[in-house]
Amino acid sequence: MKEALLTIVGNDRLHAKWLNTLSYLENTGARKISACENDHTTDIVQLKHAAEEHRHAYYLKKQITKLEAGTLAHYENKDLLAPVFTKQYLQRLDLACSRYLGERYHISGNKLKYAAYLFVTYAIEVRADELYPVYQEVLTELQSKVMVKSIILEEEGHLEEMTHMLQLFDADWNDPAKAILEIEKELFNNWFSAVAAETFTYAGIKAAMD
Repeated sequence: MKEALLTIVGNDRLHAKWLNTLSYLENTGARKISACENDHTTDIVQLKHAAEEHRHAYYLKKQITKLEAGTLAHYENKDLLAPVFTKQYLQRLDLACSRYLGERYHISGNKLKYAAYLFVTYAIEVRADELYPVYQEVLTELQSKVMVKSIILEEEGHLEEMTHMLQLFDADWNDPAKAILEIEKELFNNWFSAVAAETFTYAGIKAAMD
């Protein structure tokens, strides 16, 4: 992972697309959290998560202005890294997890939506707890103007909150959580492999042209 991130951060054009890609994922996550809200029972923690994920999307998009790569106003495919895999990652995770949780707990409708919110958000926070610190390490190493330390702190808080909420949902939450993490791991690896392949291809072409 670090090798690909070093290549990405070392090139402003790739770095801008990476930030836009992360912003897209954060925004998609926020919208999914909001879509799981119940008209009557949504609590302050769920509202907080949606608001903070939206803010992360905005913050990452704004970081692009620190780079000499112009602006990326939208989430068009040409402005994302591995756009097909990027747009499938959370969608496939949500579908696979909902199918698994529906079968395990024999639930549907709003109960399934809430369970999916808990477990999918937990998996994403575990992933963020791994990805963002490596990214920040690379940013620091290459003395980039971009920083994601504030996101790291908030994602750590989210993970603690999700762990607590899962304990309230099911005292035996660890086993289904492990299954969800395995689903997420495969999807993440597919996504990041596609990002890395595009990154190294771009870097190779650019090196050949220089």
